[in-house]
Amino acid sequence: MSLITVGVEEEYVLLDATTWLPVPAAESVRAAAGLEPTVRESEIQDELLQVQLEVATPVCSTLDEVGGHLLRLRQALAAAAEAQGCRLAATGTPPLREHKPPSVTDGARYRAISEQAPQLVAEQLINGMHIHTAVPDPEVGIAVLNRIRPWLPVLVAMSANSPFWDGEDTGFASWRTIVFGRWHVSGPPPHFDSLADYEQRVERLSGTGTIMDRGQLYWQARLSDRYPTIEVRCPDVQLRAEEAVMLAGVVRGLVATAIADARADAPLTVPPPELLQAANWQAARHGLSGHLIDPEGRRRSAGDVLAELLDHITPALDASGDVRQVTSLIHRLLREGTPADRQREALARGHFGEVARMITSETAGW
Repeated sequence: MSLITVGVEEEYVLLDATTWLPVPAAESVRAAAGLEPTVRESEIQDELLQVQLEVATPVCSTLDEVGGHLLRLRQALAAAAEAQGCRLAATGTPPLREHKPPSVTDGARYRAISEQAPQLVAEQLINGMHIHTAVPDPEVGIAVLNRIRPWLPVLVAMSANSPFWDGEDTGFASWRTIVFGRWHVSGPPPHFDSLADYEQRVERLSGTGTIMDRGQLYWQARLSDRYPTIEVRCPDVQLRAEEAVMLAGVVRGLVATAIADARADAPLTVPPPELLQAANWQAARHGLSGHLIDPEGRRRSAGDVLAELLDHITPALDASGDVRQVTSLIHRLLREGTPADRQREALARGHFGEVARMITSETAGW
């Protein structure tokens, strides 16, 4: 089993250092971070809203590379944000927000999206992480999509990091998943019969005029239009860089396992869309604190489903040298809870300022 390269994109929100409200300082923070000799201009990108920034790692061969790049980029942006009087926050939703809509980043595409869905854009204060894993060709990519599809709700549960909205507890571990699911082409992807089927469906969607381009295929996993990769988009951005590393390792393990199983013509689980949607909702609602719906559609404890996931990908993790690191991080996740659990624990110690301080501290790894 050859080593599969991986890259990670992370979205962050900038918070005012006093009020902890999102602050439209992306341009100045990006400019300040660009002065750092350790940061390349291409590694920091604008996002839809001026309160957000995105980073992208280079293509990586090892999880240590992924972690090193994420920590380097987070610390550079955190220092730049502090110099501008704000703080960098890796949270799926900010704990607090102003009631007036945040400013949209200047650009023709962002303006068009805002005109297309004004209220959705006004509430798009959500931050995710995208994991790109290399695939040999698009046909294999479709086989991978079909085989990792039943596991996407488990990734949602593991990554839950957005319990708060407007200064209230939503009752969901990943409110970001619910907010993002309101877009026209979103949620778990359908099963595809072939690459031709995928392309035909995308062309038909494009022909309706409801999506402007393939960038608006907001499925939780898709073929990348820019790189020879599968892009898994369902996780919330993670509080800690090492939690992002864990998810990158799990996704690479899933992709490597899917490639091997497709080549061996192993049996394929195809959950119906309504069951997968229910599993996704359940994962967003409870994270790892309740039951999950496993790839076979069975209601099971979160611990049992994660044990099944590890069993499923362990040969691939062993082949890439990731088994000890990923297993250790998953065991810690089960002990300490998800980032959403830790946000709620911070609130129980005080108020939303305590939550914001915890988030920004863990984001930078300081």
